[in-house]
Amino acid sequence: MIDDFAKDHLHGRLAKAREALVWKLDGLSEYDIRRPLTATGTNLLGLVKHMATLEAWYFGEVFGRPSPEPLGRWQDSDGSDLWVAPDQTREQIVDFYRRAGQHADATIEALPIDEPGHVPWWPRPDVKLFTIMVHVLQETTRHAGHADILREQLDGQTGMMPEYAEEIDTAARAAYRATVEQAAQAAAGGAGSAGPVS
Repeated sequence: MIDDFAKDHLHGRLAKAREALVWKLDGLSEYDIRRPLTATGTNLLGLVKHMATLEAWYFGEVFGRPSPEPLGRWQDSDGSDLWVAPDQTREQIVDFYRRAGQHADATIEALPIDEPGHVPWWPRPDVKLFTIMVHVLQETTRHAGHADILREQLDGQTGMMPEYAEEIDTAARAAYRATVEQAAQAAAGGAGSAGPVS
């Protein structure tokens, strides 16, 4: 009974985290969803592509249920699973993520939570479905958090889902940021920089 509860709970949380990640693309231009927003090139559409690839591998190959579509090598050395080529559309990447999710969902529904799997690229390769569900949920929420910060940098939009999005009160945000900056300056003995972070 606890196994069914745990599996259903993790599966439900994964579904919500997937939605949050994709929602971060809404209303943005092609350039903004693709452009590198960190020194390491992190970008919104690349995060979605990365998670599609990750789910396809972890809920596919690991349990002998390969993805029905061809996949590149896992985590290509060129980082190609983290950015999107000009000839790949937003719709193609989001559809790939949805198809990978459907395949993952089928694996989760078909197997018991203690189903054994094998992750050859892990130091301890023998795993259970439970372990992979927790791992993929952790990765999805981690990257949804990255996407939240990237989106905030682009247009100030924050929130986990559309229903939680609030109208942006720039004056309140500026005042709050100034309070946080003052606290940081005080803790550093006034040695910090008060300039904006970009």
